[in-house]
Amino acid sequence: MGEFEYKQVLVFRADLKLSKGKMAAQAGHAAVSAAEEARKRHRGWWEAWLFEGQRKIAVKVKSEKELLELEEAVKDLGLPNALIVDRGLTEIPPDTVTCLGIGPAPAEQVDRLTGKLPLL
Repeated sequence: MGEFEYKQVLVFRADLKLSKGKMAAQAGHAAVSAAEEARKRHRGWWEAWLFEGQRKIAVKVKSEKELLELEEAVKDLGLPNALIVDRGLTEIPPDTVTCLGIGPAPAEQVDRLTGKLPLL
């Protein structure tokens, strides 16, 4: 199998300093929620992504503001996404925006918005 044509990107706020466990839980929320959005709205993308092996990339932004600006750009392109807002039961206050799941979607489209973000 060659290059992946579809991917999912999980974008985290670097300013939160979450524990590894909390970050893993938030990644799970973002991955599942965004994938479900893709399954409903872009079934072909979702199926191709599953077939390819469910490629996921984790990257970071510096702040909530940067994450919300990215969310708007993702919506403008019509890509499946899920903004994760924590309930505040463990490490962080309620209603803290933690991460954004983007895709699965065509890698080229996702990379337009996330290709220059640093890896987590």
